[in-house]
Amino acid sequence: MKIAIAGGHGQIALHTTRLLSASGNEVWGIVRNPDHAADIEEAGGQALVLDLEQSDSEALAAELSSRGIDAVVFAAGAGPGSSAERKLTVDRDGAVLLADAAWRSGATRYVLVSSMGADSFDADSDDVFQIYLKAKSEADEAVRKSDLDWTIVRPGGLTDDPATGSVTLAESTGRGTIPRADVAWLIAQLLTSGDAVHRQFEAISGPTPIAEALRAL
Repeated sequence: MKIAIAGGHGQIALHTTRLLSASGNEVWGIVRNPDHAADIEEAGGQALVLDLEQSDSEALAAELSSRGIDAVVFAAGAGPGSSAERKLTVDRDGAVLLADAAWRSGATRYVLVSSMGADSFDADSDDVFQIYLKAKSEADEAVRKSDLDWTIVRPGGLTDDPATGSVTLAESTGRGTIPRADVAWLIAQLLTSGDAVHRQFEAISGPTPIAEALRAL
């Protein structure tokens, strides 16, 4: 497969790139900073330098089409310390932009990395975290309404622990944590297996091997 990952320099994206490229897939990491290309290449991928906040769906679709992209992953985020405005322009609008561009380009598979508790935001709050949850919730809703073969993964608290290869997946798992490396394993398995199309689920560490947990959804 040929896969494009928005937020290609993030830790989840780099873990995913390593997994997918090691199994013979072609991976393009979408980044706005050309200095990040070397890290993507070290992980086995290639860099597609493009700023999602400054692009439109036609331009992004052209980039995806020219590379023959089959599937896309949204693993981007404005990051800690960013403004409320950028939570909306990156975490929400970037995810919607990628969905529209994927549809335009014919890349029908879409895996969106969201957040546990995204739908529990306080709509009247101007707190940055509440706006982050709102951004994630609205992105998820837009992707669910698309014609793509989408899957929405809502991980619990992210850690830098080594991958375990085992998880608990459910519509609602309860609070918990999960290594970024296991989220990457989930993404890679979703893309290569075709499991869990049109499913949204939370993901935390647990006792069930990832492939088995996805098949059981």
